[in-house]
Amino acid sequence: MEKQSPARGLPSPLWIPLSRSLALLLTRLRLFGWALFLVALTFILTWYGYRLCVDFFVDLSRPLFGTVSDPDSLFGWIKYSAWLAAHWTFTVFLKVLAFYLAFIAAYTLATPGYALLSAAAERLHQGPPVDPEPARGLMSLFYDIAEGAKIGLLGVVVTVIAFAANFVPVIGQIIVLLLYTGYSTLMFIDFPASRRNRNLTEKLRWLGRHPYPTLRLGLLPALVSMVPLLNIFVLALLFPLLTIHATVNFNAIQRGTSPLAPSPRECHAR
Repeated sequence: MEKQSPARGLPSPLWIPLSRSLALLLTRLRLFGWALFLVALTFILTWYGYRLCVDFFVDLSRPLFGTVSDPDSLFGWIKYSAWLAAHWTFTVFLKVLAFYLAFIAAYTLATPGYALLSAAAERLHQGPPVDPEPARGLMSLFYDIAEGAKIGLLGVVVTVIAFAANFVPVIGQIIVLLLYTGYSTLMFIDFPASRRNRNLTEKLRWLGRHPYPTLRLGLLPALVSMVPLLNIFVLALLFPLLTIHATVNFNAIQRGTSPLAPSPRECHAR
């Protein structure tokens, strides 16, 4: 049963644990098979895009650094050390940027597949959704890709802001984690929200009105995305599970409260 919120008198939806989402994925053969296909597709697209981006950026930046001769004096050693540090830092940054660009591109292209996974998981777990869904057709494919592209472009902006914030000691790292957490949640709720024709503004508003679910849904993928090298493998493996997990909880919140209803402050202003 739904519990009443003492602060607002609104029903508080039951939280669906990750273990239950995992059980749903593993016990439904078609759901599991479709998830495996999406894992392979996401991994292949991300890896191929990553290699293309790295090769492009390396070729583009090669004239920027040029070459430095072996140090033959103290000044030469200092100059060589500075060049090496700058080149290494720039190379690491380019590889991180290449990964995010490649993953965002893969996410955008695979969005229709994850939308189908989300819809199937929602029907299997909670039955027909509360909000009526529009009829799905060929145009929905382009709609899903367009919405994924919007979130992908937003991801580039988030990455740039996070890179700049990372230079601020302590507080900067907290800001980066919160940015990636919110963005990760946005990527996953995009699937059930887009099927209800929610636009990007409404999705961002949902995050602001549900900070605790946003934190719970986005923290794990945000932490994984910050691990170099492993992030491409782990995220590809976790993405179907996290899609299902976000979907069932998004729908639980839909059933408990209206996530896009006006906030108490907005109601008071009216």
